[in-house]
Amino acid sequence: MTGHDGDAERTFAALPPAHGRGFAQTWWGLAWLRALEDAALDSGQVKSGRRIARAGAVGAVSVRPGRITAVVQDRDRTAHRADVLLAELSAEQWDRLLDMAVERAGHVAALLDREMPPHLVEDAASEGIELLPGLGDLEPKCDCGAWDHCGHTAALCYQVARLLDQDPFVLLLMRGRGEHTLLEDLQDRSAAPVEEAPEPEGVDAAEAYAAGDILPPLPETAEMPEKPGSPPSLDTEAPPGPGVDPVAVRHLAARTAVEAHRLLADALRRPSERPAAVIGLTAAQDAVRLAVDAPDPALTERLADGSGRDPQSLAEATRAWRLGGAEALSVLEEEWAPSGDTLARARAALDSAWDEDERPSLRAEGNRWTAVDAPAQVRLGRDGRWWPYRQERERWIVAGPAALDPATALSSAELSSAEPQR
Repeated sequence: MTGHDGDAERTFAALPPAHGRGFAQTWWGLAWLRALEDAALDSGQVKSGRRIARAGAVGAVSVRPGRITAVVQDRDRTAHRADVLLAELSAEQWDRLLDMAVERAGHVAALLDREMPPHLVEDAASEGIELLPGLGDLEPKCDCGAWDHCGHTAALCYQVARLLDQDPFVLLLMRGRGEHTLLEDLQDRSAAPVEEAPEPEGVDAAEAYAAGDILPPLPETAEMPEKPGSPPSLDTEAPPGPGVDPVAVRHLAARTAVEAHRLLADALRRPSERPAAVIGLTAAQDAVRLAVDAPDPALTERLADGSGRDPQSLAEATRAWRLGGAEALSVLEEEWAPSGDTLARARAALDSAWDEDERPSLRAEGNRWTAVDAPAQVRLGRDGRWWPYRQERERWIVAGPAALDPATALSSAELSSAEPQR
């Protein structure tokens, strides 16, 4: 491997214990753990490794092409060297992967933001290049003598999942390229070929500069307002026209200002921070959006009738909308059955969210997991986030914003259920 000195190996300090949280939050970190959990012949060793990692008994992790290494301690303090091997990509595979990456500016931007762009993984897979490990790709080696994954190599894999959450370049280094070398290769491919410059058009720069003192200055860039503006008053001496409800018009203008403020805020965020775009709200969904902060009971009743809801259902829907918009509303009103990779990721998240002796008893139904001994429930959204729900008068009410792991969501639901309800 060519590139920067020291780019071929990185060492990460030992991480603190991971009590009460999942080892992976990102989709690529969960895919890494799935490769371990699906391939291990002895699930007991996997659980043992999870306990070891949770206790903080994995030492500094060394990452280099094709191999990760750490010293792992048993409960009796016996130290073992654990290695996990992952095949490197060939030079020809790297060339194809980098050529695909530069075709989309978003791939490079996401990597610079320490994110693994899913389309890059999918495009690479379509060309026969697997970036994420699959079944049997993680080869264990440990001086304890085990021939399959043991608790030590499993603990190392769980710890690396936390590192991958923070930096996907860890995975790319295992596949054969360090961060600096990779970014240099991308930059070289992104550079446009030097061509003979065409005859310049427009005004000569010297002439434009000389005329600068007679041109008005450019206006200052407007700052993002802290909150949406208020619509103009409709209080006039003229009576409203037939069929025009001034209260409804004023509220519609106010909600339009709120939506415009949200869209502007989203546009100013980095691409990796932008929420998924909401495409084509139905009339029933848009009625919920308009019902948020409706100033008049008669207006709320009209919106409830128009959306096919009763007043209580509309109140529950607007609460969900305040917490998460269209995605939260969908989780409230739509039950669906996860399958394939989505179901595997959900099960992996549930398995790793709690220690074995802390895991609650949950009853699964579709995308909903209900606590057996508490009025609490977590629901999986289609974006992979977990939503807390509490039971109130035989109805399930959203209890708070979404969380990245089910343990946090369930804890939020249980705390909300314990509080006195108004």
